[in-house]
Amino acid sequence: MFQVAFGRVLARVTVLALGAGLLAGCALFSGSAPPTFNLSAPSDVSSVRGSTQAQILVPESTALEPLNSERILVVTGNLLSYYPDAQWVDRLPRVIQARIIETLERTGRARAAGRPGQGLSIDYQLLTDIRAFEFRTDGGLTAVVEIYAQIMDDRNGRVITTETFRATTPVAEDSASAIAASLDAALRQVLLAIANWTLARI
Repeated sequence: MFQVAFGRVLARVTVLALGAGLLAGCALFSGSAPPTFNLSAPSDVSSVRGSTQAQILVPESTALEPLNSERILVVTGNLLSYYPDAQWVDRLPRVIQARIIETLERTGRARAAGRPGQGLSIDYQLLTDIRAFEFRTDGGLTAVVEIYAQIMDDRNGRVITTETFRATTPVAEDSASAIAASLDAALRQVLLAIANWTLARI
C-alpha cells in the first residue's frame, strides 16, 4: 500500500518537484532529454472472461501529487524521491488511463471502451485511483503497483462495486531500465485483473 507520512515529507516532495523543474530546464537548454520509458498493456488477454454489451467510459486516473508526474517515484520507508535522469512517456495517470482502455479493447469482450470526448453512449464508468506506482528500496528492490477501482452506473450515478488491485515484482538491479521493466510487468498483472473484474460485474 502507498503509505507515506506526508506531513514529514511534504518539504522533501516540494524540493523534488523544484529539482525536477530545474532538471527539465537543464535538459531543455542542453538539447538532451532523460531516457523515456513507456508502459504496456498485456498482449495475452486470453485469461479474461466475461463480456458485456455496455459502453464503458474510462476517465483519467486520479493520484496524489507525487504520482501525478512523468517522474519515476522511489520510496524508502517514509522518504519519497524521484529516480534521476528517467521519466515516463507522459504523466502517469494519463498513461494508466490509456493502458486500461487498450486492455479492455484487446479482450474484444466489451462493446466499447474509451475516454471522455470520444462520443460514447455511456452505460458505466470505470473510475481508478493510483495508490502506488513505485520503486521500493527498503527490504529489497521491488516494483509495487496498486490501483483502486470503482464501477459506477452512469445512468444513476451509483457505484455498484469497488476493488483494490495490487501486484509486486522484484527489480533485478538499481537501474532505470530494470525499474521500468518491473513496474511494467506489475502493471500488466493489475490490468488483466481489472479487465476480468470489470467484465464480470457489468
